[in-house]
Amino acid sequence: MVVLRLDSLALSRSRFALSPFAETLAAVVQLARPHADPWAAPWWERHRPAFLARLAGDGYARGLVDLVAATKYLPDHLTLPPGGGMETGLDAELAEVARVPDEVAVAGLRAAQAHAWAGQRLDWLTGRGHGVRAAELFREVWDAHLAADWPARRAALRRDVTHRAGLLAAHGWPRALHLMNRTSAWVGTDAIRFSDRPGRDRVVGSDGMLFVPVTAQRSSWLCEAPGRPFAMVYPARGTGDGGAGGGRAGDGRALARLLGGGRAQILRDLDTPATTSELALLLGQSVGTVGGHLAILRDTGLVDRTRLGRRVLYHRTALGDRLVAGPGAESD
Repeated sequence: MVVLRLDSLALSRSRFALSPFAETLAAVVQLARPHADPWAAPWWERHRPAFLARLAGDGYARGLVDLVAATKYLPDHLTLPPGGGMETGLDAELAEVARVPDEVAVAGLRAAQAHAWAGQRLDWLTGRGHGVRAAELFREVWDAHLAADWPARRAALRRDVTHRAGLLAAHGWPRALHLMNRTSAWVGTDAIRFSDRPGRDRVVGSDGMLFVPVTAQRSSWLCEAPGRPFAMVYPARGTGDGGAGGGRAGDGRALARLLGGGRAQILRDLDTPATTSELALLLGQSVGTVGGHLAILRDTGLVDRTRLGRRVLYHRTALGDRLVAGPGAESD
């Protein structure tokens, strides 16, 4: 079992962050696998043929992608903790990967192979400049498969951070960190169980640690590097069926017949509070259209709004929760 131990100072300095590179790494793993999670199937089907075509003529890229999709231990040079503020730019993250010395990259790749499914070979691991080659590949993946979707993905990630920040303010870190991934849990008064697989405990320093959401629902890993805070990558709520946010009752058709498709979708998506503009990005609709739907949902008592600084967040009311849960759901 891998446990992260934090004292009160480390907790007080821990924070959330977004990482375009972590989002790209999670996407690489998704695209490499032969089957898509149901929630990601449309994106996977659109992008996988071009992704595989890119790998077909590059043995190094093919080998690296196959390895990260098959291992329980991601290579160290691909799991550097993000730096800076709430959101580190992709250029800065790629530059860090490119600067990793070859000996560090090769050691991490060999460790990843030792934890991979049977049959993973390293005969493609030749030459030098492993950090640079990885950075170039990830830049291509970002440009071809993620850049256009990043505003909507970022909105989903910010919604998760807003939700957990609200839990943190109201209830403390144990509640904010609840079910970040399938195995994480608060242990005692000063520790987070990150994984139930064998591994050594980590002691989080006085700088605290970072919590980094990604949209891929089966993605979770620990980032560490000498002299840097640990970072825990976890699946954001509300970005896929079966994620930490929980499933939705039924198939939604009855709710759509009652409210109309657009308003029903918004009500379901408010599992996590969101602003009008965030919902517009997620749904691919105009701010005016979403605002009109929200006004009707608010007038009927299904949603309400709360101001958080300069942002106005919409959230479901208890009545809205019961309507989304469907017949037979228990009420408080």
